[in-house]
Amino acid sequence: MNYGQIRKYDIANGDGIRTTVFVTGCTHKCFNCFNEEYQDPTAGTPWTEKETKEVLDYVQDPNVAGLTLLGGEPFQNVDGLLPLVQAVRKAVPEKNIWTYSGYTFEEIMACPNKKALLEQCDILVDGRYVDALRDPALRFRGSSNQRILDVKASLQAGTPVIAME
Repeated sequence: MNYGQIRKYDIANGDGIRTTVFVTGCTHKCFNCFNEEYQDPTAGTPWTEKETKEVLDYVQDPNVAGLTLLGGEPFQNVDGLLPLVQAVRKAVPEKNIWTYSGYTFEEIMACPNKKALLEQCDILVDGRYVDALRDPALRFRGSSNQRILDVKASLQAGTPVIAME
């Protein structure tokens, strides 16, 4: 897995101050994607144990509310991200994990590999970015088709449960 950047403190990609990991690689190719340079899976830097330790250090900061995964496409980087989120869960189980994905909840649920990563998360911002539905007034998402889902409640219900509008 490659990554484009790690931010120790980020206030734009989830509730509160967050540590964010931007992975590279995305085949969705959404028109006017805000991170087009991260669509290339060979872009960025290879992930190593050094980055895992760095993220674990960052999320343990009492000012940090949790971890956010975005990119690129996190669910096209499951093999690299699953060990990271499991390590974060073990180190700071009280902190939440947000994930942004172009896949919908339903698409993720249909793939056991992707579902394994989803099960480690608390909030999923799902759906491809649709430029015609762009709305700068929306919180934590770019287009009105995207949903902010409560993952645990959605998994329990077997259907998407909105966490916030």
